Amino acid sequence: MAGTKTKNIVLKTAIPGPKSVALMARRRAAVARGPFHGTPVFVDRAHGALITDVDGNVLIDLAAGIGVVNTGHTPEALVEAIGNQAGKLIHGSFNVTPYEGYVALCEKLNGLAPGKFAKKSFLANSGAEAVENSIKIARAHTGRPSVIAFEHAFHGRTYMAMTLTAKEKPYKTGFAPFNGNVLRAPYPYPYHDVTAGTAFKAFTDLVAKETAKNVAAVIIEPVLGEGGFIPAPKEFLANLSSFCSANGIVLIADEIQCGFGRTGTLFASEQLDFAPDLILTAKGLGGGMPISAVTGRAEIMDAPIEGGIGGTFGGNPVAVASALAVIGAMEDPAFLPRVRALGRSVLGTLTSWKEKYPVIGDVRGLGPMLAFELVKNRSAKEPFADGAKALVKHCYERGVVIMTAGSYGNCVRLLFPLVITDEQLAEAFAVLEDGLKSIS
Repeated sequence: MAGTKTKNIVLKTAIPGPKSVALMARRRAAVARGPFHGTPVFVDRAHGALITDVDGNVLIDLAAGIGVVNTGHTPEALVEAIGNQAGKLIHGSFNVTPYEGYVALCEKLNGLAPGKFAKKSFLANSGAEAVENSIKIARAHTGRPSVIAFEHAFHGRTYMAMTLTAKEKPYKTGFAPFNGNVLRAPYPYPYHDVTAGTAFKAFTDLVAKETAKNVAAVIIEPVLGEGGFIPAPKEFLANLSSFCSANGIVLIADEIQCGFGRTGTLFASEQLDFAPDLILTAKGLGGGMPISAVTGRAEIMDAPIEGGIGGTFGGNPVAVASALAVIGAMEDPAFLPRVRALGRSVLGTLTSWKEKYPVIGDVRGLGPMLAFELVKNRSAKEPFADGAKALVKHCYERGVVIMTAGSYGNCVRLLFPLVITDEQLAEAFAVLEDGLKSIS
C-alpha cells in the first residue's frame, strides 16, 4: 500500500519502513531483549490520535501508549503546562524541598475519587509503585500479612506487583521465587461461566481457609485491563465491599488502566457504584508523563510512619503539572459526554461484527473501554491467539495500531485516545474489519 492516502492514514512506504528496520537492528544490538514491541514501527512524532513514524508513515493509534494518552498525543494544554513548569522547576524532591503542585494534585484527587469520606493521597512514578505502596499502607493499617488478588489480574512488574499479577508468561517467567502471603480468587468471567455468585462464593471460601483476621487487603481491577477488559459485576463488587468492611480488610481498586476517562467517567468505579478504601491511578493521570497515585481513606493513608513511604522522583513537578492539565481537560463539560457517545458507537460496531464474524466469541467492556475475544469456534470457546496476532499485523501494515490482551492472548482491546474523531475511528475500523474478514 505504499503511496496510498486516505483521509488520515498516509503510507509513504511499506511498514516497517527502512528507517524503522534500521532502528530495530540497532535496538537488537543495544537494548536488552526483555521489552516487547506490539509493532515494529519507530515513532517520530504524534498528535491527537495520529502517529507519524520515522519513515513518514501516518498511523491511526488505537492503543494510546497502553491507555496513557487518553487526552491525546501532545495536546496543547499539556504541552504548555509541561513547558511552563520545566522553565521554573524540573525537580526538587518532595521529601527535601516540597512544592505546591504536589499538594494541589492531591487535593484534586481527594475531591474526585469515589467515596463520601475524608481522603488523602500519595504520589509515585508508575502503576507498579502505586500498587506496591497500597499494599504497604494496608499492612501498616491492619497489622496483617495476607493479600488477596484475582485471576486474570495484572498489577505490574515489580516483585509485589508481579506476585499479584496472575499471568505467568511472560510476566513471571524466570523470576521466581515471588512474595509470600498472596492468595488468588476467581474473577467473575461470565463468558467462561464464572458468575458473580460463584466467584464470590470461591472468594469467601478462600478467606475462610486463611481466616479473615490474617487478610490485610483485597486488590481488584473494577475492569480487567491486561486480563481482557472484563468489568466486575456490580453485585460482586457490592458483596466484596460489604465483606471487607465487616472484616476490617482494606479494599483496593486498581484503576490504573480503567481510570481517567477510559470508561466514560473519571473512574470506572463511579459506574459500578463502588467506593473502595484505596484507589490507584497512573497511566491516563499524567497524559504521557510518569506519575501515579494512591488515594483513599485518610485514616488508612496515614498508617505508615513519617518516612515510611516516599521516593526521590514521586510527584515530580513537571509530571504533576501535566496531571493537573489532564484533570482540567476532563473537567470540560463536553469531554466525558463525548467519550460516552464514542463508547455507545463503538459498542454498536463491535456487536454488529460479532453477528457477522463467528471468530468473535464475545464483546465486552465499559464505555469505550471495549474488547472482543477471538475463538476458533464458538461452541468450544477455544482461544484463537494466532488470529489476534495476525489481526495486529494486518492492521499495522495498513496504518492502524491495535493491541491484544487476555490471559490467553486472544482478545483485541481498543484503547484509542479519547479525542479521536469519528472519521479517524471509521477509517481505522474499516481496516480492522478487513482484517477480521481475513482471519474468519
